[in-house]
Amino acid sequence: MAMTGVIRPGHVALRVLDVEKAVHHYTRVLGLIETGRDDQGRVYLKAWDEHDHHSVVLRKADSPGMDYMGFVVDGPDTLRDLAGKLEASPLTSDKRWIAAGEHLHTGARFRFTVPTGHAIEIFCDKDKVGNGLPTSNPDPWPDGLIGMAPTRFDHCLLYGDDLDGTVKVFEDILGFRMAEQVMAGELRVAAFLTCSTKAHDVAFIRNPEKNKFHHCSFILDNWGDVLRAADIISKNKVSLDIGPTRHGITRGETIYFFDPSGNRNEVFSGGYIYYPDKPTITWDAEDLGRAIFYHDRKLNEAFLNVYT
Repeated sequence: MAMTGVIRPGHVALRVLDVEKAVHHYTRVLGLIETGRDDQGRVYLKAWDEHDHHSVVLRKADSPGMDYMGFVVDGPDTLRDLAGKLEASPLTSDKRWIAAGEHLHTGARFRFTVPTGHAIEIFCDKDKVGNGLPTSNPDPWPDGLIGMAPTRFDHCLLYGDDLDGTVKVFEDILGFRMAEQVMAGELRVAAFLTCSTKAHDVAFIRNPEKNKFHHCSFILDNWGDVLRAADIISKNKVSLDIGPTRHGITRGETIYFFDPSGNRNEVFSGGYIYYPDKPTITWDAEDLGRAIFYHDRKLNEAFLNVYT
């Protein structure tokens, strides 16, 4: 598949209550690599196999949650074109350009708010700092990896009220496709959207409150790595949410846990390859327990109702 337009998630910006506790969690437990700090006190991190300067930004705040999520587009022409379409759309609000350099090592970004209340941005330029391996005859991984050591930031799951409007923005303007959905009769209650060959790059759940953050997710190589992540969670006395288990939706093997501020993290492996001619998978809301947690087939109210 030709990768054009929006090609992948680029970063997530999180609010944390204590920066140094958060840095310890994200570097020593999750296993991201710190790549810089700016004059606002924000901390920049990346997963080891990402070449971009950063994919996670931490900011000290009075409450946890997500400030915004960014997506990479394939070049400056696409950035200008999509920004113009987003600017013209009545479905988006709070539209503005963020100057190059406002994020360390990052070009201009266009930020907008979707109908669920989430701030989203698109950009095309971020400095490449490498993955610790040469681009000629590399080994499978670099030495010195710490913690769970995911290979990349993968997706976010977000909660908000106007799911239909947000889906229109992602499908009709940004070119995402619906890989999976959950339906309660004629009402769509969840949408799993992809801009790539993954089962999802972002997902939204219908919720009465706007602009809520459920989790950010990082990918591991295999089920054994997910089990090892469970050991690391216990070893470091991290707050475990649920897992290890498997999703019915996306087929991913997963475990959920919380950072010290209460932001939910996921590491997962597996899932299927998505191509544009793959039919949308639809789950009935009555079977939501099996859709979310395939093994025990039961809804977990804390998992559904705890968010930041």
